[in-house]
Amino acid sequence: MKKITPNPPAFNLFTLAPNISTEALLIQTSETLASLNAMTTDLAFELEGANRQKLLAAQQLIGLGELLVGRLLDVWVPTQESQVFP
Repeated sequence: MKKITPNPPAFNLFTLAPNISTEALLIQTSETLASLNAMTTDLAFELEGANRQKLLAAQQLIGLGELLVGRLLDVWVPTQESQVFP
């Protein structure tokens, strides 16, 4: 009888295209954080007490991440609205 060996575990569950642009990476990161922000906010209002407070704290950190990525996008790919005029 032949012994069946399982496949080795995958080390890269998710991969990125090697030629993806920095702008595309920043946009995808921003959209992912925005989705996570919405999910944690919705979930926080279903909880009470300390668990709610912890989730709201995590939501604030996600919001900070969104602001940081947004600023990077403004610097990397400036738009008419993001440029500061003297």
